[in-house]
Amino acid sequence: MTRKLRAAVLGATGTVGQRFIQLLEDHPWFELGAIAASGRSVGKPYHRACSWKVPEPQPEYVRDQVLSPCRPGLEADFVFSGLPSSIAGEVECDFARAGYPVVSNSGYHRMEEDVPLLVPEINSDHLDLISLQQERTRSSGFIVTNPNCTTIALVLALAPLHRAFGLERVSVVTMQALSGAGYPGVAGLDVADNVLPYIEGEEEKVETEPLKILGNYKDGKVERAEFAISAQCHRVSVQDGHLEAVSVSVRLLPSLDELVETLASFRSLPQELDLPSAPRRPVVCLEEPDRPQPRLDRNLEKGMATVVGRIRPCPVLDYKFDLLGHNTIRGAAGAAILNAELLRARGMLKGKE
Repeated sequence: MTRKLRAAVLGATGTVGQRFIQLLEDHPWFELGAIAASGRSVGKPYHRACSWKVPEPQPEYVRDQVLSPCRPGLEADFVFSGLPSSIAGEVECDFARAGYPVVSNSGYHRMEEDVPLLVPEINSDHLDLISLQQERTRSSGFIVTNPNCTTIALVLALAPLHRAFGLERVSVVTMQALSGAGYPGVAGLDVADNVLPYIEGEEEKVETEPLKILGNYKDGKVERAEFAISAQCHRVSVQDGHLEAVSVSVRLLPSLDELVETLASFRSLPQELDLPSAPRRPVVCLEEPDRPQPRLDRNLEKGMATVVGRIRPCPVLDYKFDLLGHNTIRGAAGAAILNAELLRARGMLKGKE
């Protein structure tokens, strides 16, 4: 690397934006070039505009940096977007049309035909969509997205199983952390002594996004994977870490030991390239009968892995297990940073003159 690339963070005062800023501190390849937010925060120093909610301390390097509006012209080589989907669509398009690579956590563009829904361990070949996207928009910029926070924890476990044994049906019941709702998020009186059995739009994302991620890139498009997913999503009173109870049926039935080994031995391109944010183990398998647990296991592999436990036969489908993912690290900002690292390694992120 000749020099660090400058990243702008859109939506820098939100919970995902805060996690971007925390994870970019001392990053070996990237540095913070600009921060941008909504109108009421523009022109203010970051520490006055931002109510810091990330457990780690607010980095000193950003405290006095002044917030800019979310418009092209920022001093940056590329853009991380932590904007909510309600405003991300047009803003991200504006930056892409202006020539910026946009690495987005927003859900707005995820399912568009020529936008990669990228998990570097699984579908790096989908980056070939970028040239088609650039041709359509007649721009040197582009948009790459990472999945929904629940999807990414799930799909890291599904991918090795699908490749080895062929998934036929997947059932998943989620118990999702409060931080997934952003800030101020869920009202305390709603979630205290309670579980909320509905998260708007979540089940649809979990049932559709994995099929694009696990699909085959062929002749300029992604052919979606052909297996059924049923999702039931719940909000629970946990700060960070989405826990998911998963059952699967497969075409080629493995032994329990074969299934565990397939998950535990999963390695892919980010590990081969030794990308800075890549977990050594994308899937961590635990043997204890009462794990994974959010408070104990969400930070394994620095929050960048899916943690799997309680792997056992299922009397309805073939196998069942529990998995855990850190929803604001691998489920959001960390996923986007890993995506940007792969783009840099592939020569698709370059410094502006």
